[in-house]
Amino acid sequence: MTKSFSVNVEETSGAMEAQHTSVVRPPLVVHIIFRLDVGGLENGLVNLINRTPPGRYRHAVICLTEYTHFKQRILSDDVSFFALHKREGIDYKMYLDLWKLLRKLRPDIVHTRNLAAMEGLAPALLAGVHCRVHGEHGREMDLNSSEWKYALLRRLFRPLVHKYIPLSRDLETWLRDSIGVPDKKIAQIYNGVSLDTFFPAVPSRENLPLENFATTDCLVIGTVGRLAAIKDQANLARAFVKLLDVVPDGRKTLRLVIVGDGPLKKEVSDILEKANVADLAWLPGSLDNIPQLMRCFDVFVLPSKSEGISNTILEAMATGLPVVATRVGGNPELVEEGVTGELVPAENPEALATVLQRYVDDRSKQHQQGRAGRARVEQQFSIENMVNEYLTVYSDLLGAR
Repeated sequence: MTKSFSVNVEETSGAMEAQHTSVVRPPLVVHIIFRLDVGGLENGLVNLINRTPPGRYRHAVICLTEYTHFKQRILSDDVSFFALHKREGIDYKMYLDLWKLLRKLRPDIVHTRNLAAMEGLAPALLAGVHCRVHGEHGREMDLNSSEWKYALLRRLFRPLVHKYIPLSRDLETWLRDSIGVPDKKIAQIYNGVSLDTFFPAVPSRENLPLENFATTDCLVIGTVGRLAAIKDQANLARAFVKLLDVVPDGRKTLRLVIVGDGPLKKEVSDILEKANVADLAWLPGSLDNIPQLMRCFDVFVLPSKSEGISNTILEAMATGLPVVATRVGGNPELVEEGVTGELVPAENPEALATVLQRYVDDRSKQHQQGRAGRARVEQQFSIENMVNEYLTVYSDLLGAR
């Protein structure tokens, strides 16, 4: 059950006073996010906290709105969670509550993430936090008619940020060229993936936890993510319908799995039902056994309209799957076209179906690209590398100030 803000503050304040001794405690990093729930940004935060070496840093998470059971994925008992229950629009009470909370916590570093949490920088400044970090994980909110307003807002907050952490080269270029952030204030860091959690199925694809859905001869096309317009799983559903039209005996050999929940689920279901192929697809909603499910796929697809750096692409590569992704955001930085997967235009089901057909026609392509993807993740995208780079940013800031 979510504790109220006042209870959380009092408990934390009391705990801090009780633990106050002459022993120097590790620096406290307060992570400010909009909401703690299932998502790539949140997953990266969980990985960072869980993998921080004991005694190096302490962590606390402040959610401007609320947190969910997703917080249980953070393994340490020393991490405090706070929900400020922000109302829509400008919520002055939330700003005051955040300032009071930061004054009590006295963090060494505040780390905000994405535009939705950037407003936490001003209370952090007023609360006397001397090291302020802002992460850019993607520009989902910018993809509408208010993009110029969001760019202006970012420029206004720019002086409050000591270090920006974009998750992709694409975001780094955008920060420098469109927002005017100098190179010295940017530290680009890729997401990392746990190679112990996500690993290839051996010797062959595992069976889906759904009886009589897919035989060993089927090609299982899968995706994982929040079902929202920006993720565009409807594009994948349309491509699957088109693929069935061109593959002989496709109803016997092709299956689609879309794991996740969200407002787009009904539209996706309607597309499949109208084409009379709903029995060839499995939409189980949001599940916790993602590593196991990925080992049940043959090909992973990310059909998004926009992306930062996708955790699910890295997880799929670590699982030994070829990845078909849209050519947006940081996707081309992860998917090496023709080597670890393929890239297609966004919102183009015809192109997506054409590429998927190549895996139907040549199953060896699936295995070659899957092995190459796993090797690339091992070399460049381990979670240990990611954590070390974040902690280096924190240490450098503390050392400079």
